[in-house]
Amino acid sequence: MNAPVALPTANIRLARMREADEIARIEGFVEERDGSLFQRPAWIAAVESGTGNRARALLLERGGAICGWLPLSEIRSGLFGDALVSSGFGVGGGALADREEDCIRLCRAAEELAVRVAAGTIELRDGEGPRDWSSVAGKHANFAADLATDDEVQLLAIPRKARAEVRKGLNSDLRITVGTGDTDRAAHYAAYSESVRNLGTPVFPRRLFEAMIDVFGSDAEIMTAWHGDVAVSSVLSFYHRGTVMPYWGGGTPAARGLHATERIYYELMCRARRRGCSRFDFGRSKTGSGPYRFKKNWGFDPEPLTYRRWAAPGCAARNIDPSEEGRSRAIDLWKRLPLPLANRLGPPIARGLG
Repeated sequence: MNAPVALPTANIRLARMREADEIARIEGFVEERDGSLFQRPAWIAAVESGTGNRARALLLERGGAICGWLPLSEIRSGLFGDALVSSGFGVGGGALADREEDCIRLCRAAEELAVRVAAGTIELRDGEGPRDWSSVAGKHANFAADLATDDEVQLLAIPRKARAEVRKGLNSDLRITVGTGDTDRAAHYAAYSESVRNLGTPVFPRRLFEAMIDVFGSDAEIMTAWHGDVAVSSVLSFYHRGTVMPYWGGGTPAARGLHATERIYYELMCRARRRGCSRFDFGRSKTGSGPYRFKKNWGFDPEPLTYRRWAAPGCAARNIDPSEEGRSRAIDLWKRLPLPLANRLGPPIARGLG
């Protein structure tokens, strides 16, 4: 009988995020293993560029070959606490490796890193992780489905009530544009920032969106619905492995009467198919929320998400859930802020959410 072949010793180190050759190697590793958008080093690099939250990624190698990777964003906040997050501002992330034990090794190394940089919490936006880490389940669900074969079939695939709203949007006096130029970026931020202010949420820095567009190139684009010269709804989407993901979007109050948001999502489905995509990822929503019901009404089935979390000894895990008791007053106050003031105060707060 042949003796088992011993694997070379695993070596874990910090990734050199400022070396182009290293990043190219990691991008290749993520692609070969069907990693998610949020596991790409480009994602945490854009987060660092756009928010200042440092990319602190771990690499596991054997014999010089990459065998595991854990992208981390170092989130610092005087309000919400400090954390290592995989991945910052993403709805996914976590360790990527061929072997489960290597994922655990990376997580244990992340514990040591968290203690070293005084980050009290590690958050993995993925259900895989050490079993002694706490599990966060039932709070969010993701919505994704295959795209149809042509525009008409795509429209008919939308349930009747939602399809009627789309048809109203198609008949509205709207102009749809797609691009990543200065006009597109300004229109997106205007619509998005007003939308999140109206929800009582601090807006993310505009630099974050700029960095994402610059880093991802043709894999990121903005679609905007205009009524006259006013951008009433806009969404920044990402393309990854045959899937389109409308990620950061919002609309003004006028968008509702014009059914602009419904129009944009349908237009994006059709555009994505023409770009060669086969799947539409509607993204994550809080269970039972308005966006959760909206996506279900479009015929998407919720896929419950489970995350993993670790807190350093003696530390309480950070909590950024806006629905927690005691935060409703702050949300109501934020909704009443003048938009210019909300846009000035929001980014320094929101960069600490991650």
